[in-house]
Amino acid sequence: MKTRRKFIQEISLTAASLPLLNILNAACMNTTNDKILRVAIMGLGSYGSRVAEAMQSCKNAKLVGVISGTPSKITAWQSRYNIPAKNCYNYENFDDIKNNADIDAVYVITPNALHHDEVIRVAKAGKHVICEKPMSINAQQGQEMVDACKAANVKLLVGYRMHFEPHTLEIIRMRNAGEFGKVLFFQGLSGFIIGDPTQWRLNKELSGGGSMMDIGIYSVNGARYMIGEDPVWITAQETKNNPAKFKDGIDETIEFQMGFPGGAVVSCLSTYSMNNLDRFFLNGDDGFAELLPATGYGPIAGKTHKGPIDAPVTTHQTVQMDAMAGIIFNNDKPVVPVDGEEAVKDLKIIDAIYEACKSGKKIMLNL
Repeated sequence: MKTRRKFIQEISLTAASLPLLNILNAACMNTTNDKILRVAIMGLGSYGSRVAEAMQSCKNAKLVGVISGTPSKITAWQSRYNIPAKNCYNYENFDDIKNNADIDAVYVITPNALHHDEVIRVAKAGKHVICEKPMSINAQQGQEMVDACKAANVKLLVGYRMHFEPHTLEIIRMRNAGEFGKVLFFQGLSGFIIGDPTQWRLNKELSGGGSMMDIGIYSVNGARYMIGEDPVWITAQETKNNPAKFKDGIDETIEFQMGFPGGAVVSCLSTYSMNNLDRFFLNGDDGFAELLPATGYGPIAGKTHKGPIDAPVTTHQTVQMDAMAGIIFNNDKPVVPVDGEEAVKDLKIIDAIYEACKSGKKIMLNL
């Protein structure tokens, strides 16, 4: 996805927005928490920078530390965000955070294949973990991460920012209220033309896969929260038109289909070779909902059979981090879960998608 500028956290609400605001306040926006979640960010790349900027507007979370293998980045972040030297670590010594009472949680924002070992190390250091998605490169590793955090008695959350996005939550509210009738169909389109062929996302050893591990996970996860169920079968097909750029193990384009226990069917596309693909569409026998764009960093927009969705524009990472403070400290329950178990389900689905691409067979699921 193309980088978009940071947008204002909220816009004025009309009376029609008030039910949604109540949902946000009750389910994910903890504005009365007395305790501030003190976070160290691991991985100071482009998305880590986006999270850091968004956290400047948080009410319940604060950036207090950094972990990086690049000394110049640490120095720059120290200056920009007033981070004390005692809260700065590299990848060799960050286990020492166990002795730092000023850090409550570490947000892991490194290449996918590194998440497993880094999350387990953070858990063993006794700190809560927030991990960027996909949580790992397969479900087995994901479950090991969940088990390690449980053994260490720390929480493991995943950066599912869309689970707190107001337009998304309004569609979920309408579905739960039966306003779409019986849900019949979902379509998710997730893709963009990826650039630099030397970047880590196109390196199997770091990414664990191609477009599916980066952008396709939005449609995988989106199908689940839009329909409100978990799939029971999957079929999938891979297309590769540029094998020089997309090496073995790096998927260029995957189409996948899923079936759900309530009878809904899903058709999705994940690609690194097409732009203008960021759309969710949900259809029921009494109505429909569309998000366009559905998952981008900028304003989300949507409509239903009743008209445009009137919901506030937010900075996703600001709302996410404030909500996660409430989850960690107060056991708040978001409308859609953001815990490690939720992420393992997505990884099981992605594992099955890759298996279906290779075998050409329908893969049955039991999530």
